[in-house]
Amino acid sequence: MTFNAEALKAKHRHVRDNQPENLRVRIHRAISWLARAEQETADLDAQFIFLWISLNAAYAADFGFEQSEREQTRAFIGRVLANDQEGRLQDAAFQKFTGPIRTMIENRFVFEPYWRAMREHDSSDRWETQFAASKRVAMKALMGRQTDVVLSIVLDRLYVLRNQLVHGGATWNSGANRAQVRDGASILMTLMPIIIDLLIDDPATEFEGVAYPLVREF
Repeated sequence: MTFNAEALKAKHRHVRDNQPENLRVRIHRAISWLARAEQETADLDAQFIFLWISLNAAYAADFGFEQSEREQTRAFIGRVLANDQEGRLQDAAFQKFTGPIRTMIENRFVFEPYWRAMREHDSSDRWETQFAASKRVAMKALMGRQTDVVLSIVLDRLYVLRNQLVHGGATWNSGANRAQVRDGASILMTLMPIIIDLLIDDPATEFEGVAYPLVREF
């Protein structure tokens, strides 16, 4: 079953009172940003950013030095996959591999070593070797149905795209990055409703405290 933000909100309303505060806040915030992303059908840059915020809301803990954001994302996906008894994320990942996931993995403009080589004026073929190796790992993971590996590689690419947009490394609505923005938004729009639904269905999952807890003033 595919949920949109409104359906997820209605479902969450029935179980939220029995959930730990940290989980309840994460889900509530993630749904709110998913709902905002659903409104941006004409602005893919905005849609992608709102979807990334939804993902951030679902997993982010204290932004300390112990764990990078990429490490937090990988750990979170591993935790969600462990609770995905029906293999919904796996099905979504492999159904989309022939489309946006495959093209995202094959797009050098969301591969961080490529940009590092550009910044450092590195004329060697080191980034190309790394890029080819990364694509081989992704294909091997696909054939072995290693969803955690596939999603880890995809989210790593999406993190580069996120940095380009959020840190002003791209022009709004630029023709130069339409393919990766379109694919990135498509991937997250598929994954986020499933991730949120899995969190709603498994209220026993333990999470660290949210970075910015809800403060009620009386």
